[in-house]
Amino acid sequence: MKIEETFIKDLVIVEPTVFGDERGYFFESYSKTKFEDLGINIDFVQDNQSFSKKGTLRGLHYQNPPFAQTKLVRVLEGEIIDVAVDLRKDSPTYGKSFSVLLSSENKKQLLVPQGFAHGFSVISETASVMYKCDQFYNKASEGGIKYDDSSLNIDWGMDLNDAIVSEKDQILPSIENCNSLF
Repeated sequence: MKIEETFIKDLVIVEPTVFGDERGYFFESYSKTKFEDLGINIDFVQDNQSFSKKGTLRGLHYQNPPFAQTKLVRVLEGEIIDVAVDLRKDSPTYGKSFSVLLSSENKKQLLVPQGFAHGFSVISETASVMYKCDQFYNKASEGGIKYDDSSLNIDWGMDLNDAIVSEKDQILPSIENCNSLF
């Protein structure tokens, strides 16, 4: 397992070691010991899974402290553009976004720390996404940022006029007006 750092501090891509042969493949998507060896000490407490069809855009979501979540995101089937936005007001990369292609083929994972908004768009026919969280869901602490906030300039890999977006996500505020407590 190896870590690829991004230009945003603490936001990393995790690449598992994949063992393949004529039968298929095997890899450890998560190992507490291996993560700790890489300097990542997180106690995950909840796994979430979603299934979406092509053109779906989910996000950008976060939970405020004390229920802020670190997420380890991976794709079980299909391809997504996974996006994280730095909401840490004291960070030199505050308001910056990072995106990466996650797929069942490349098996990459994105470790999204507390203090970030997260979302993804589905660019394959369908996608199953799974993510581990280090904090339980808490409705009262949830927040979000509008996916098409012009100040973020996110390339979702699709025409946003055709995006399938929940009513809840369509009315989220801009980063400037969000209720982030980071």
